Amino acid sequence: MPSQTARPRAIFLDIDGTYADHGLAPAAHVNAVRTARKLGHLVFVCTGRPLSMVPTHILDAGFDGTITGAGARVEVNGEILKDARFEPELAARIVEALDAHHAAYILEAPEALYGRIGVDRRLREVLGPVFAGRPQHDGVLSTDVDPLEDILGPMQYGDDLRNTSYAKVSCFDSPVPLTHLMESFGPNVGLIPSSLSALGDRAGEIFMAGTHKAVGIQAVEARLGLDRADIIAIGDSANDIEMLEYAAVGIAVEGGHPAVLAVADRITAPPAGNGVALAFAELGLLG
Repeated sequence: MPSQTARPRAIFLDIDGTYADHGLAPAAHVNAVRTARKLGHLVFVCTGRPLSMVPTHILDAGFDGTITGAGARVEVNGEILKDARFEPELAARIVEALDAHHAAYILEAPEALYGRIGVDRRLREVLGPVFAGRPQHDGVLSTDVDPLEDILGPMQYGDDLRNTSYAKVSCFDSPVPLTHLMESFGPNVGLIPSSLSALGDRAGEIFMAGTHKAVGIQAVEARLGLDRADIIAIGDSANDIEMLEYAAVGIAVEGGHPAVLAVADRITAPPAGNGVALAFAELGLLG
């Protein structure tokens, strides 16, 4: 039985593997977001992607705001509530360490992605085999979006990135395990596994310690005067753990990261099974 609710809720949706797959959202998810908002609920994107990597066709469904960079940047109704970046000295030190070990990485900022000249070729070599086996159609989603172009499209290239302002690093190929590099960065830097688990410990996301999606949700909560009891979050990856723990109702996607499944109050289907729409219906968000 659906759990009907009359009071407005605030729903925070991860993108990849939750709201969308391979950069595309099923029509049922788009319709669910639009219907929920018409009924007075608030719906936000809450993604690890920087704003520069969030496609316009994702946002076209209509959202009340975006939390991007896994909590580094928060925008509500056109107002930027937060735009956190690494301190310049630390940012330069991270870049120097990655370059010294010939790592293939991308620096993520709201305005663009930044990479060293030639990193596009390296990423094609590393990620090509990972994406090669993906289905072209799964019955619900048309997966004709090239995931490599999804990454490389917003890229800007340079020889020296030490002075770049950025909020997060996605490392796709490091000859040295990233856990070893982390020891030199100090307590203000965190590391989570890459969502591309096939890459192992040579890949991961380097972020500002203490910055995560729940921090972004708290910024929205404070600005809009939300009640934490009315917050719902849906996600599937390691960077969704804190937001599912923080939400009154945390929903994990079937087949998601084990730690996410462990903290979830409910489980829903992946995008191919219209999981976000099913969860909305079960919670009474669609009327």
